[in-house]
Amino acid sequence: MALTKKRKLAEAKVDKNKDYSLQAASSLVKEINTTKFDSSVDLHVRLGVDPKKADQQVRGTVTLPHGTGKTKRVLVLCTPDKEAEAKAAGADFVGLDEFVQKIEGGWTDVDVIVATPSVMPKIGRLGKILGPRNLMPNPKTGTVTNNVAEAVTEVKGGKIAFKVDKAGIVHASIGRISFDPEKIAANSQELINALMKLKPTTAKGIYLRGVSMASTMSPGISIDTKSVQS
Repeated sequence: MALTKKRKLAEAKVDKNKDYSLQAASSLVKEINTTKFDSSVDLHVRLGVDPKKADQQVRGTVTLPHGTGKTKRVLVLCTPDKEAEAKAAGADFVGLDEFVQKIEGGWTDVDVIVATPSVMPKIGRLGKILGPRNLMPNPKTGTVTNNVAEAVTEVKGGKIAFKVDKAGIVHASIGRISFDPEKIAANSQELINALMKLKPTTAKGIYLRGVSMASTMSPGISIDTKSVQS
């Protein structure tokens, strides 16, 4: 596919043979953005793990200091006694049976699903639908909890979940192109810090093997891994 004029100009500003500092990349990603909308800024982190091994499955959550810049739609699946609490915390959708039926019918128009432990047996069968979309509630990500108010507040406040893929890479949206470079850098560093803390004890060799940043439809920027490790 032929590159557009804007894309060619953007790629010309990125030295593909250079690893940029996190601060430099956070400024450059704004310069090379080619979209007219407030596009997402994503971080891609290659880890020295073998995802096929259960003890090297890196997954978790992190609360970004400056949020994601996106208003997340949250569904809380719970019993009636928890509905008022969830609604007061700002949940967009609250209920159980009606939403289980909607999801079975193909509805997944939410970003995060929170569930109380008591309803998990009822929604377990939704795994085939929600799993591939990373929407299945999970205790490890804090989305299976009795404290639904806290869970909703954290998600709305910038909490994101991440998981290493089959290639050993973690992909995460850490902000929007409208963010100041300082906010992009701070959110990126927070994610990397969280990943470093989760290094499996069985992982051998270099753990942080590569980091790159890119906005929607723009070229990637390679980041010097030494610049993000304290």
